Amino acid sequence: MASALETLCGQAYGAEQFQKLGIYTHCSIISLIIVCFPISLLWIFTDKLLILVGQDPSISRIAKKYAIFLIPNLFSYAVLQSFIRFFQVQSLILPMLYSSVLTLCFHIPLCWALVFKIKLGSNGAALAVGLSYWFNVLLLGFYIKCSSECEKTRASFSIDVFSSIKEFIRFAVPSAVMVCFEWWSYEVLILLSGLLPNPKLEASVFSLCFTITYLHYFIPYGFGSTVSTRVSNELGAGNPKAAKMAVCAIIILAAAEMVTVSIVLLFCRHILGYALSSSEDIVHRLADMVPFICLSIIMDSLQAVLSGVARGSGWQKIGAFVNLGAYYLVGIPIAAVLAFVFQLKGKGLLIGLATGSFVQAALLALKIVFTDWGKQVLNIQLFFYMRLLYFYFLALAASLDCFCFLKSNMGSLLFYKMSKIIGMRLEYMFSHLEQ
Repeated sequence: MASALETLCGQAYGAEQFQKLGIYTHCSIISLIIVCFPISLLWIFTDKLLILVGQDPSISRIAKKYAIFLIPNLFSYAVLQSFIRFFQVQSLILPMLYSSVLTLCFHIPLCWALVFKIKLGSNGAALAVGLSYWFNVLLLGFYIKCSSECEKTRASFSIDVFSSIKEFIRFAVPSAVMVCFEWWSYEVLILLSGLLPNPKLEASVFSLCFTITYLHYFIPYGFGSTVSTRVSNELGAGNPKAAKMAVCAIIILAAAEMVTVSIVLLFCRHILGYALSSSEDIVHRLADMVPFICLSIIMDSLQAVLSGVARGSGWQKIGAFVNLGAYYLVGIPIAAVLAFVFQLKGKGLLIGLATGSFVQAALLALKIVFTDWGKQVLNIQLFFYMRLLYFYFLALAASLDCFCFLKSNMGSLLFYKMSKIIGMRLEYMFSHLEQ
């Protein structure tokens, strides 16, 4: 849901509507914290849900304990992600880097103490993550409050925050669906690995494969965040050529990076497993899986960058449908057939995942190639003007509402009604313009 800020804040910053950044960030924090409560309830019943889909009961109970200790992290993550987007769209990267380094220095001894000294095990690791994220939130919040770099964009809490929540939700819901469809597909494949013969070994090997791809994913995701910021800023500023140039540049960088990483992994495939496990069976199985891991890395890198373009351009609804089709109509069915029918097991799951990523990347690439960026800029500028008019008439109607109540003047009452009707009409046009 916080990905909505990449569109709203990025384009607002490009259009020099600086106060909107603070307002949208407040909207995001409030909305995400509210969403955290039902998710927390769901995590409490993790074991029952996992057993319901056929997972091992002992593994399900461990997962439940871990999820419960991870609940504090959920709320801190909601605030942290909003702050990250606030900094990201302003290209304030160094404050996030410094706070992340300090958080890492705080997290390592804390995690060691909770896991080994207090002997909380995996539960201590989950608790350490939550405390570390809260520490990061405090650092970034202090910087926003005190730094002169955020003077134009930080906004005090006001009624505008609540009036902008509806606008934020319009982008937040499809953003959440877009991201969740992608990430849930990974979780579905992990669950499928638990249904393979010798589930503990298969799940362990596939989880290590997923760990490798997940650790690498932060690099192309960073590229995607960069291009999301540049595209949204340039579109908001009315520079379609610069936006298109940013897309081309980041695709070249991502291609060079993913080829380099894949070559390194292929050459190190026989020793890679020893960095993750002491079991010889797992090490040998992981070495066989490395070519498929490289394939998954290449596809993930492409789709991560192109998804960043979609977020910066405000195409979250399109991205949600693309991810639904790519992963749930293509990727997961192919993975299940290859793993269980053709007996490829974990290799089949990774091939299916890579296929879904390829379809996603291909569809988003087609959308980008056939986009008229000049028309995109005009739509965004009209979008901002309509939004300003809408809030103007909304504020005018509220002011006249109080005036009419005090004066009971029929002329003012009529003008108030006309203002409110115009505001409602603008809201209708505003929602259709967004689509």
